[in-house]
This record gives sequence, C-alpha cells and structure tokens, in this order.
Amino acid sequence: MNTDNDILIANQGTFVVNNTAEKTVTINAIVVLEDTVFSAIKIAGSDVKSTYIAAPSTTVKAGTIIRAINAQQFSGVKLISGGVLLILA
Repeated sequence: MNTDNDILIANQGTFVVNNTAEKTVTINAIVVLEDTVFSAIKIAGSDVKSTYIAAPSTTVKAGTIIRAINAQQFSGVKLISGGVLLILA
C-alpha cells in the first residue's frame, strides 16, 4: 500500500482516461479533469459509484478528487463523457 505522500506525488504514475473504454488498473485516486459523467467506478470489479457520487448519473465537476474509503483501492473506471486522471497504485 502506498503512503499518502506516494499518492500525492503520484509516485507510481498516472493515466489519463478521456474516452468511453473501461480502464482496468489499480487506482489510488481519481482526479476529475473536466466535467465528467461516470458509467462505473469499480472496487474489486464491482461498480461502487453510488457510494462516492450522490447522484451517480449526473455530472461530477472538474477539480473533484475521489479516494476510496477504508484503505481500499479502485480497480477500474468507465466514463460516459469527460476526462479523468488516475493516480496509479
């Protein structure tokens, strides 16, 4: 598990998702780069976006940072529109 500093400086790298193809990779944090609608945010392969977004079918505003609770990590994302930066684990 990465330390908070590793996550803040993206020590394991980053990946930009700016299309509608699902990206499956271990993710420490999701940074929303532009207004984005998520199709899925996954932990252990299960969609958990309703745990992190109150109205999951609506737009998440640019600048939002999403971190998994309880020291978990995300396992994938899929977008309907927009773009995000994945902070890799």
